[in-house]
Amino acid sequence: MALCSRIRSGISVFNKLAFAASQRSTLQRSLIAPSNSLVSRGYANVPGAKEDKVKVPLAMFGGSGNYASALYIAAVKANSVEKVESEILQFVEAVKNSTKVSQFISDLSVKKDIRVKVIEDIAGQSKFSDVTKNFLVLVAENGRLKNIETIAKRYRELAMAYKGEVKAIVTTVIPLPAEEEKALKETLQQMLGTGAKVHLEQKIDPSILGGLVLEFSQKVFDMSIKTRAQQMERLLREPISIADI
Repeated sequence: MALCSRIRSGISVFNKLAFAASQRSTLQRSLIAPSNSLVSRGYANVPGAKEDKVKVPLAMFGGSGNYASALYIAAVKANSVEKVESEILQFVEAVKNSTKVSQFISDLSVKKDIRVKVIEDIAGQSKFSDVTKNFLVLVAENGRLKNIETIAKRYRELAMAYKGEVKAIVTTVIPLPAEEEKALKETLQQMLGTGAKVHLEQKIDPSILGGLVLEFSQKVFDMSIKTRAQQMERLLREPISIADI
């Protein structure tokens, strides 16, 4: 319970900066819309699907974010967000488990037509949906297979948001006991509301010295001893004005 109290009090401080952060994120969102050339490719066009504009639920950064956003739009139009999520993660796992496949997707010297043929064969044997298959072919054509794991991670974040799920990462020096992990999940659930389902992931990082760092909904709440010590050090280094004494 003490852990959850610290989290609530820590977050209340960070929330005072929310307005400024929201202004920055609004500008960022205007700069990172997925490339029209990606979304307009054939894999995003689903026969009989409505042409309603699909809103990407999270701001995605960089090239991998643009690819993930384009895949998300195609999956929503095909009403197959979860199926595509499963397939793209299955492909990434297969790459990890095969040295030959891993080397293949990293080798940019392989000719484009060979890359495409291999990906088409893999997708066909795996019985992937057209959305996933066509997307992987596009990635192969553009020489971006080496980035597929990052693209898959970004897509999974979008799929979770689509399903009303929130991924939270808590970083501590030692693993949280089961009761504290449960209490933390319940606290986050209360903060986010009943409509969201929290997936809590633990990370161990001795360098934070103590306390915790909590990340969720593209926010970071740093309540680590390391950060507190750095803040104290900066305060101590500030010159003292005679007028303040």
